[in-house]
Amino acid sequence: MSTAPAEPGSDALVIGGVSFRSRLFVGTGKYKDVEETRAALDASGAEVVTVALRRVNLADRSEGSLGKLLLSGRYTILPNTAGCYTAEEAVRTLRLARELGIASLVKLEVIGDPKTLYPDNEQTLEAAKQLVKEGFTVLPYCMDDPILCRKLEDAGCAAVMPLAAPIGSGLGIRNPYNLRIILEHAKVPVIVDAGVGTASDAAVAMELGCHGVLLNTAIAQAKDPVLMAHAMREAVSAGRRAFLAGRMPRRLYASASSPESGLIE
Repeated sequence: MSTAPAEPGSDALVIGGVSFRSRLFVGTGKYKDVEETRAALDASGAEVVTVALRRVNLADRSEGSLGKLLLSGRYTILPNTAGCYTAEEAVRTLRLARELGIASLVKLEVIGDPKTLYPDNEQTLEAAKQLVKEGFTVLPYCMDDPILCRKLEDAGCAAVMPLAAPIGSGLGIRNPYNLRIILEHAKVPVIVDAGVGTASDAAVAMELGCHGVLLNTAIAQAKDPVLMAHAMREAVSAGRRAFLAGRMPRRLYASASSPESGLIE
């Protein structure tokens, strides 16, 4: 009997006490216009959409604006601190999100290097502690470092979001072994964030046991963003089901699919 859920909603992702049917989180940058953004979000099936507060004017809710689309009530908005380089900047930015009336579920991102866009571990941890203290539900973007992920969890983060590869690189899962270690010890959801380039990358992350995938560039810069969004939706779902099903063991030698006994001589 199959152990995979009959319906996607029966295998919900729970973060900070909130349940989501979709395990694909998507961003809103790099699309050619709001209409393409709308179509890609629809195709992705995502319920959680992340937006950079320092780059998008959510106060503009005029017809055809990104603010109107995102704040339509269809999505859970995950404000992020892209572009922040210190804990102080990140905390101040997310306090602004709260003032705008956006929910307290937030993506913390504190960059340490402008070329690689790798996160600053110390500043990320410092900001996470402050934001948790202020009642935010914190999802931190971080290195694929098992020790850092443990510290962020201990600080009260509702999930950890280790990168697969540098932001926007499309290199895919570069270190599956670190992700496996993080997954082995984490008691909160592990969501791969950054570096996914195509559907197979998303499927690999989910097959490893990751609880979700967050991506943007892989969809927005595809030749057909809407079609890629649909592909990512299917990949995340397939990868999750494959993880639940449990893959066959790897073997060095062949193993016959058909029975060898009882054959007529």
